[in-house]
Parts: sequence; structure tokens; C-alpha cells
Amino acid sequence: MRLRGRDPASGRLVEVTTDGPVIAHVRAVDGAAEDAPWLLPGLVDLQVNGYGGHDVNGPDVTADEVVALARALAAAGTTTFVPTVITAAEADIVRSLRAVAEARARDEATRRAIPCVHVEGPHISDQDGPRGAHPVEHVRPPDPAEFDRWQAACDGLVGIVTLSPHHAGAVAYTEHVTRAGAIVAIGHTHASPDEVRAVADAGARLSTHLGNGAHAVLPRHPNHLWAQLADDRLTAGFIADGHHLPADTLTAMLRAKGLDRSLLVSDSVALAGMPPGEYASPIGGAVELSADGRLSVAGTPYLAGAARSLADGLAHAAAVTGIGLGDAVRLATANPGRFVGGRGVLAPGAQADVVLLDAALRVQRVVAAGTEVAGGAG
Repeated sequence: MRLRGRDPASGRLVEVTTDGPVIAHVRAVDGAAEDAPWLLPGLVDLQVNGYGGHDVNGPDVTADEVVALARALAAAGTTTFVPTVITAAEADIVRSLRAVAEARARDEATRRAIPCVHVEGPHISDQDGPRGAHPVEHVRPPDPAEFDRWQAACDGLVGIVTLSPHHAGAVAYTEHVTRAGAIVAIGHTHASPDEVRAVADAGARLSTHLGNGAHAVLPRHPNHLWAQLADDRLTAGFIADGHHLPADTLTAMLRAKGLDRSLLVSDSVALAGMPPGEYASPIGGAVELSADGRLSVAGTPYLAGAARSLADGLAHAAAVTGIGLGDAVRLATANPGRFVGGRGVLAPGAQADVVLLDAALRVQRVVAAGTEVAGGAG
């Protein structure tokens, strides 16, 4: 398969040749680039709760649901994603982990799309605001033995765990998880700056959707946001859906953190990618999904989750933050890809995940592991 389009960083025309599931060649080619689509690696999303009506949480999750989620995301340009299991009873978390493991064992395309699982909680803040929509009755202190039981249930697939550093056992837990080869992310927290630095000392590497999952009012300084922005050991994820972070906030945070230590996540829920309208959500109850992708608790201005794809986030970041398209693409491909085995690059030998965007940055065509999954004719 040969795919041709404009390089988002240089604007030059490039051609990618695939050989089965991998890239064989990437080369610059002659020709007019002005009308060519943008050509970029498949998008890499480290935080996906659901999409297109499919959810990895809840009592009804099955391997079939995970396979369907992977296919829906691929069609939207996200060819690598980390299913994200939120705070719940241990039995419910284990159910979701087993469903993901079974889906990967059953379906090769799903196995290629899912490198690991992200458990977001249950070791987070129990306070209103930083807890977000996570159920308070299931928030609990970190327990290395529970982490080990998760790994036993899913053949070691847990690759990212989000916790709040305020817990007394957070440092020991971070050391345990890091030794096991997984990544600790800081999130949903009311921790002090000293507590943030302590888990970074212990090996934490990520900040989960920085700027969200926090109290509505914080001290000007010090606070946990400044501490995470200032710590170069932490790479920060940002939800660039136009609703979770205002444009000026996203712009300032990207500048403060630096593009090398920033990445975009969708944090999408099951209603993402669905038609606008009113829905019943198992977490938010009655919710409203607007045409611009804002998911709100019905009749209120309060968000009920994120409901835009990572491709939408890429386009929004490029439009409102002043960074170039090439940098916006990097935030949704190579930067998150560093945390899941080097995904999100166009290079010989890399998995043949390629996305073509039109002039309006809408997904036009998607190839995942050398197979056409959206648009085009092969």
C-alpha cells in the first residue's frame, strides 16, 4: 500500500509504503502538495473510557465490547489507545481488565491497538472537585497487593495507574508499581507540592488530565498544579476538547510545561462520537450532548465527561494555542507514543498506522497495521 500526503511539520509531500502490518519506506516525493491531505501517524490516546456507545467500565463490559470500541476508535483516527478503567470495587475493575485481556487474545487488530490498560483510581482524592465523577464509596488507599491482583487477572496488562500523592502509602505504592514496569500518573488529587514531588522522586512520570480533576478554587501558590507544571520529570496530559480547558488555559499550560513534556488525551466516555441529544448515563444520570461535543449534566452548565475524539482535540489545539500543526500532531502521536513502546511515528519498521486529514483537519482515511479501516480504497 502507498499513501501520499503532506508532512504536517514541513508541508512537503511524502509517501509511506507499507509491507503487511509495518512501514517499509518513508520518503519525500516531488509534486504539488497544496491540495494533498495531511499525512500523519495514527493517533495515540492514553486515556479512553469509551467511545461510540462502547464502554470499558460497568457490569456489562465484555470482550466483544472492547473489540467494538477498538474498531470505532480506529475509524476516528485513534489506532493506538489505552482503555481506562475508573474507580470501582475491585471485582468490577478486575472484570474490565479481564475483558480487555480476552479481547486482545481473541482479536489481532484489538491486540495491536491496545498496548496496555490505564487504571484511573481508585487511589485518588475523596474530596468533591478533585474526585470528579469517580464514586466516593470506592475511593481507597493504595495497596500494592491489589495492584498485583489486577496484574494477575489480566496477564500483566496494567501499564498506567493514576493516584493522588496525598495518601500515606503513595510513595511505597509508586515504587512498587514502577518496579513492576508500569507507570504512575498523578491525578484527581488535592496533594501538597511536597507530596507531588515525593511520588515523582519515587518514579511517577505522568500527570493525568492536568488542570481538571481539581477543586474549583485553589490557593494562588503553592498548589499541586504549579508543582506538576514545574517538575520536568512529569509529562502532562491535557484534554483539548474546547470544554475542559479554556483556550488561554491550555495555551499557558502548554507553554509552561513545554511541548516535549506535553501530550493530548481525549478522556472520552461512551457517548463520545454519538449524535447530539439527551441520554441517560450510568454515571451522570440525565445528560445532554451538544453538537460541539460538550457533554453536560442535563439542565446545568456542569460537564458530565469528555465526548470528543483525539482527532478533534488535535484540531482544536492547532486552532487555538498558536502552536503549529506539526507540533499539535506530535502531542497526539509521538509524545504519548513514548509511553507505550514508541508508537505514533512514521519510520521503517514501525507499525503501519497512518491517518490522512483533509484541509479542515477532519479524518479522511485511516490505515491501522497496514489495513484500511476508514475511507480510501486500499
